[in-house]
Amino acid sequence: MKTKIILDTDPGIDDVFAILFAEAHPDIELKAITTVYGNVTIKDATHNALYLKQKYQLNADIVTGASKPLIRPPVGPTVVVHGEGGFGDVKVPAEVEGQADPRPAYQYIIDAVKAEPGEITLVAIGPLTNLALALQADPTIVDLVKEVVIMGGAFGENDHRGNVTPFAEANIHDDPHAADMVLTASWPVVVIGLDVTEQSFFTREYLDQLRDDAGEVGQFIWDVSRYYLKFYIEKVGLEGCHVHDPSAIAYVINPALFTLREGPIRVVTDGVAEGMTIQKFDDRVYLHDEWMNKASQKVGVAVKDAELLALYRNSIIDYAARLK
Repeated sequence: MKTKIILDTDPGIDDVFAILFAEAHPDIELKAITTVYGNVTIKDATHNALYLKQKYQLNADIVTGASKPLIRPPVGPTVVVHGEGGFGDVKVPAEVEGQADPRPAYQYIIDAVKAEPGEITLVAIGPLTNLALALQADPTIVDLVKEVVIMGGAFGENDHRGNVTPFAEANIHDDPHAADMVLTASWPVVVIGLDVTEQSFFTREYLDQLRDDAGEVGQFIWDVSRYYLKFYIEKVGLEGCHVHDPSAIAYVINPALFTLREGPIRVVTDGVAEGMTIQKFDDRVYLHDEWMNKASQKVGVAVKDAELLALYRNSIIDYAARLK
């Protein structure tokens, strides 16, 4: 039985890794790619998604989403990590085939989950604005979504606390108000944050091997990754990159790869800790407790990284073979 997903994304180099992973694996049906600002502008995000649809003949609908956060001023595209257009040194053609769905992403999400209640998993690997807008427009969707899987946040596990501030991860920091709304809603959420995504690495050798073994798809992943690896070498000091967005797809395919912890989550929405994610995982009753009446959600705290890396590699190699 395939898991039907809507992938909410800001493509983005590691978003490419994740989109191709979702398309590649036979256990996933990629129904739609809803775009959001973040790594790139909303215009580039949608253009990049349409390009990938054309290049790999994806069946997924492409849907344009939010161009800015709910409340906070926009942070702006992360050119230093993803390049001017989002795919590093790879230039996307100015003209691509196809059109985005005429609906805004939040409406598409509402319509899709109403059409197939209990069947669609929302996988969000960018800022959470589209999901928050969907909740605002129709709160009843919390009972219709199968699961919400989020790449974002950091809870201090395995010594991982933040990547754009000392205590905030980029996707949450881009729209903390949306994140707090999404994480406190009463739908089932699994957060795959830096606590686990920074435990897995695509090393330079791993990507070189993928290029050699996975045909055109491996070559494209390798080409797009060059700019990303340059950032990691120069700014992070790593000869490789963390497996951020693909880890959320890995969870959908095989949840057993991850150890989860349960408890309600809140997001700091302003001040020096803006974007910080905090989970309450004890049962103590406090005099003041902004977590107490919120839905309990799951957070990844450990990952079987070798198995995850093997899953990704095998999925892309098999996909490349099918494309021949």
